[in-house]
This record gives sequence, structure tokens and C-alpha cells, in this order.
Amino acid sequence: MIVLEDILRDRGSRYAASFGEVRDRAAIDSFLSGLRSRRKFARATHHSWAAILSDGGPLKADDGEAGAGAVILKMLEREGLTDRIIVVTRWYGGVHLGGDRFANVVTCTRAALTALRAGPGD
Repeated sequence: MIVLEDILRDRGSRYAASFGEVRDRAAIDSFLSGLRSRRKFARATHHSWAAILSDGGPLKADDGEAGAGAVILKMLEREGLTDRIIVVTRWYGGVHLGGDRFANVVTCTRAALTALRAGPGD
């Protein structure tokens, strides 16, 4: 698991991105559990994620951040990445961001994709 903390801040909300290798739904659940077991991440408001499994197709979840999983999934599809998960974590800062939150999800997903391309995953 690679975690990129404090990628951006927007009106009090803070964002991070995490990524790693997953081969099935059990691995996705394990990845998310591992992320949430970190004290800082356990306190986060949202863990939106997407993955494309070579043997299971696309999976995504918004975790209360409506539409965020679809944004991440679309970017994974464009990259042609399978058996990888990207999670965008948000700590809500008290101000509703409206549509700007999608730009923030894109920024975080891009950061994860850049890091994934730059070196070996896990």
C-alpha cells in the first residue's frame, strides 16, 4: 500500500490518495481495512475508491462522496489499469465544496497514477 498524504486542502477539507495491488474483492476489503486501521485515516469522512479486477470487472464505492468512485473508475479505465485500487480519502472541513470536490478527486487520482507510473507498486 502506497499512501500519499496531504495532497491538497480546500476550504478546510484535506485530501489523500492511496493505491495498491488487488486481485479480488477480498483483497479490496483487506486494503480498505488496512487503510482504515491507520489512526489518521480512521477519522476520515470519506474513502472513495475504484478498482478494475481482471477476473471481476470494475468495482467502485463513493463512501458518501456521491459520484467520486465513478470519477476514479473512469481514470483507471483510461489508463487501462487492472488489479489496482485507488482510494481518495477526504477529511471534511465543514464547508460544502459542491462540484469542486470532483476536481479535487481528479487531482488526487492523478497524483496516485503519477506515483504508480513512477515506481513499483507494492
